[in-house]
Amino acid sequence: MPPYSVSYHFSQRFNVPAKDAFEWATDYHPGDLALMGEEGRRSVKVLSDDIVILTDFFPEGGGRITKKKLVRIYRERLYWTSTHLTGPNRHSQFLYQITQEGNDTSRLDFTGSQVFYDEEEPSTQRIQSMARTLTKEDSLAWTRLARAMEKNFSASHHRRT
Repeated sequence: MPPYSVSYHFSQRFNVPAKDAFEWATDYHPGDLALMGEEGRRSVKVLSDDIVILTDFFPEGGGRITKKKLVRIYRERLYWTSTHLTGPNRHSQFLYQITQEGNDTSRLDFTGSQVFYDEEEPSTQRIQSMARTLTKEDSLAWTRLARAMEKNFSASHHRRT
């Protein structure tokens, strides 16, 4: 069966300046999945200042799913991509752009293109439903990350003053 993709997007506001939000979001750690409210384990391999390999292990039905992702970081543009190299949604790609909005606020614009291999291409209505579900799941993860980021930024900001 040929693969098909489901595209979706959303924005997430941060009460953190754009550069700080970007640095926090692209500073990967093994505990990131817990911050997103997900069960699993993450391995982080930094290949260079702008290339990171993330390997995520998720429990599923007595076994586990492994997803390996290539992250490319474009610091000057506050932009990064994440491309699934392995796993059930291999070749999926996610684009992240952070923009300054106010003195101490910023916005993440997220675009996802999730690739599926496990069934025939569904109807347009089913793809729209899948896009809504993916948007809800990923935006919830970023809502949680925003809270953690803002808490971390507030704590470190108060220490500096």
